[in-house]
Order: sequence, then structure tokens, then C-alpha cells
Amino acid sequence: MTRIAIRPCPQRETDTLLQGGIHPVLARLFAARGLSDPGELSSELAALMQPSGLLHIDQAAVFLADSIAAGKRMCIVADYDCDGATACATALRGLRALGAKVDFIVPNRFEYGYGLTPEIVELTAREKAPDIIITVDNGIASIEGVEEAKRRGIDVVVTDHHLPGDALPDARVIVNPNQPACGFPSKHLAGVGVVFYVLLALRAEMRRRGLFDAQTQPKLDSLLDLVALGTVADVVRLDTNNRILVAQGLKRMRAGRMHPGVAALFRVSGRAARTASPFDLGFALGPRLNAAGRLEDMSLGIECLVTDDEDRAWELAQQLNDINLKRREIEAEMQDAALLHLDDFQPADRTTICVFDESWHQGVIGIVASRLKERFYRPTITFAPAGDGMIKGSGRSIPGFHLRDALDLVSKRAPGVIDKFGGHAMAAGLSLRAEAFEHFCAAFEAIGQSWLTESQLERVVETDGPLEDGCYTTQFIELLDGQVWGQGFAPPVFCDEFRVLSQRILKDRHLKLMLEKNGVRYDAIWFGHTDALGERARVAFRLDANEYNGVTRVQLLVEHAESA
Repeated sequence: MTRIAIRPCPQRETDTLLQGGIHPVLARLFAARGLSDPGELSSELAALMQPSGLLHIDQAAVFLADSIAAGKRMCIVADYDCDGATACATALRGLRALGAKVDFIVPNRFEYGYGLTPEIVELTAREKAPDIIITVDNGIASIEGVEEAKRRGIDVVVTDHHLPGDALPDARVIVNPNQPACGFPSKHLAGVGVVFYVLLALRAEMRRRGLFDAQTQPKLDSLLDLVALGTVADVVRLDTNNRILVAQGLKRMRAGRMHPGVAALFRVSGRAARTASPFDLGFALGPRLNAAGRLEDMSLGIECLVTDDEDRAWELAQQLNDINLKRREIEAEMQDAALLHLDDFQPADRTTICVFDESWHQGVIGIVASRLKERFYRPTITFAPAGDGMIKGSGRSIPGFHLRDALDLVSKRAPGVIDKFGGHAMAAGLSLRAEAFEHFCAAFEAIGQSWLTESQLERVVETDGPLEDGCYTTQFIELLDGQVWGQGFAPPVFCDEFRVLSQRILKDRHLKLMLEKNGVRYDAIWFGHTDALGERARVAFRLDANEYNGVTRVQLLVEHAESA
């Protein structure tokens, strides 16, 4: 079941924002999302939280500054998603600008798995012979890998944002806002955000040493297009600090000041950088980078982001686009197979979904899990073969069900069932032996039964209530588009009752509507739905500026509708 709800909007906070000169509709939108101080809306870099709040960041800065001075060889070990790729490119560009000798390696996920494993350390030592390994977007769970590096005389600097396990690796230094005793207020930095902060601290340390001053120092703000892309694509919460990072990156993109690889990704995905939005980053650029890590080798994506040659960037962006098309084909086939597996699935009887198919590609299971979670609104884990009798799972969750904690509880209640696991509240990964699959499903479902209530298993479309009549304009849409919306700072969805004047099915898949309220007519479309509505309907919708034949008109994008 799906129901439309209206977000509560505290009046006092709305009034404070109004007094701060905020547009009346924006004031209630912001207040409903927990903002109360107009200062929290600043997108200037000066408003960014200071690096010194991150535990051990000064220690990391001193160690890296000493290492650069000593001419030590560094190697970045990256993760294979968009956050990992942008974090790697940010670290490479930033460290090189600060004088470091630095290279990178990105493991093939199918050969080496996730994180700094002993096998990756061995590979890195053999191919790159570094004095120092720097992890980006991984490493917090790499206890054995760090031990192997130490055994080989290689120092490890861990930069990560994932939740730690019970023990931390014995690295030279760890920077992670989610490690114990770290009081940094923005716990939602992406991996690329963490490494950007490390670079800021390192530059400040080098400034203290007199290596340059505020005028001659490298301009690290040139990396913000990469930081914004990784932050949005990793679907971390856009708290005040992350919104500043994203807003600054978008500002650079819209002004045409971005790296050749980012510009090429805009071009190949048919998006205009001059109107860059978080939606473009999350749904056009991010997936093209992620596809390389899912199906082939993320070094393609990283090379696209680190090359300064525009022709080479375009060539790589086209390759990434081709891989993404292939990924979409595989995903569609897997989704069809998943729905066959779930033919008898009764949502009323189950709180979780686990599906395994011998033919599936382990690089795409996360997307399929996400699609199934959206369709059935249940925490979902999809599994694919991983060789040697092992299967690999990727999970996506719903609010109120912390996926990593659930896997941790399974591992405690059913010791030996899970081989390895890790992740966040909303997304996690694991591996187990194929014969343990049914045992795992039962243990996972038992946790769902005990944790999830009936109301939590009901999809709620949260809205901001009715929209004032005077705001159905392209000018108001421009005002909305000027804000940074995303995870944890949801894009506005309004709801109201309309008269349904006409409805027809478009391309066999979509419902095209003409709606009317207070004598004014509105074009609307409900993508992926063909069920007819009654004469009156309660509609949850987003505003869209639809350009056709050179004319821009307001269109309502329906999120959910029910006969009124």
C-alpha cells in the first residue's frame, strides 16, 4: 500500500526563515526539512566546517607533509564506485598539486573483493612499490590488509566514511568521521568529502611550514566538481556541510569550470552543464562511472576524471557510456528473472526479500536490489555466484531498518552463516557459502519480523502539501532549481486535489493527464503507470519545466495519485 502524507512544518522555524528574507514557500519547505537558521542556507566555502574537527586529521597532515618532503612514493587504493573514483581523482590531483609522488591502483572487484585486502596489498607492492598506501572510500574494515602492509614495511593512511566494525585496523593514521570518538558534526561526508578535507588540512600544514602562502598555494577549490559528483552519486545525506560542497561544485560546472572528464560525461549523457543539477549528477553522470566498476574496470572511470586531454576524456566518456548501455541490458534481464522468482511473493506474509540466481552478474545485483526494494517496499538483498561455492549479496533497505546492523545481528545469532559483510543503514554487501543461502534468508527474515511494524512496511509519499496558485510558474521552478536538494533534504513534492479533465496512455507505459484546479488547467504525466483515475484525484507531484518546440511550459510530474 502507498499513502500520501504531508510533512509537518513548524511555524516558529518558518517565521524565523521568513524574517531572514527567505521566499515564503521556500521558508516552509526548509522548515519542514529541519532548518531554522537562515545561516544554514549559506553555500559559501567560508561556511564549511573546519577540518580540525575531524579526529586525527592534523596527524594525517603532518605525516603526509613529512612524506612529501622526504620524497616518499604514495599509492592510492581506490574503491570501484563513483564515490571511490571521484575520491581517487581528487586525491591524485590534490596530492600532485601539493608536490607528492603519487600513483593509484583500483582493484578489480571480481578478483580482489572490497577494501584493502592482503591480496591487494601484495598486488600494490608488486606493481607500484609504494612507501605509503592511502585508501580512499575504503579501509576502515581492512584489518588483515593493513597488517600485511605493515609486514611489508608500507605505512597505511586510511581515509573512509563507512561505519567501522568492532575493531579498527592498526593503520598509521585513520581519518573517518564515523570512527569512535570523532566529534566531527557532519557524519555524512562521502569518501570524496573525507579526502578533500585531508587535502585542506595538508595544505594548511604546508602553509604553516612556509612552503607557500595564501596567494601562492594550490587552489583546491578546483576539485569541487569531483567532490560534488561523488557526494551526490553516493547518496549520502545532504546535511548543511554536504550541501555547501555540492552547491560549490554545481556552481563551477554551470560556469564551465570543470575537469575535462566531467564535461565529457555531461556531453555523452545529453545533459547541459550550464544548468547542472544534483539530478544530473545522481542519474546521468554517476551511473556512467559506476557502470565501469560494475562490469569492467573502474580505472577507465578514474582515467576519465584525471586526464587533462579533452579528446582523451571524450573517448573515455564514450566507452563509459557504452558500458552503461550494456549494464542496462543486463539489469533489465536480471529484473525480469527476479520478478519470476518472486511470482508467488506475498508482501503481507514477508518483511524482507532475498533472491539468488545462478545466471546473475554480481556487478549489477545492487541495482536490481534497489529496483525490487522500490517495487515491493521491503529490505531486499539480491545474490549472484562469486566462484568457489560462494555467493555475493548486495542489499538495499527502507527507513527504519538499518541494514548493516541487521547483518551484524544475523552474524551473531547464526555464527558462520555470513562470511563477510559491511555497509551502511540503507545499503550493504555480504558474501556467504551457497549452501547457507536458505539459512541466511530465514535468519534475515526473523530480524525483519522483530524490527519492522506494519506501518513501517507501508510506502509513504511525503509531500509539502498544496502549492500556492501563483507558484505554478517557470520562475518559481528556477527558484527551486537554485537550491541543492537530495538525500536527507528531499526535493519538494506538493499535493492537492484536482479535477481530471482527460487521461490517455502514452507509449503503452505512461499516463498523460490534463488536470484542473480553480479554473486553471495543468498538463501532467505519471511515468510507469497506466491505471486510470476517477473524475477527481488527489495528486502528489513535482514541478517540471517542459520545453517543446522552443516553448517552456509548467508540467506536473506525478509521484502518486489516488481517486478522491
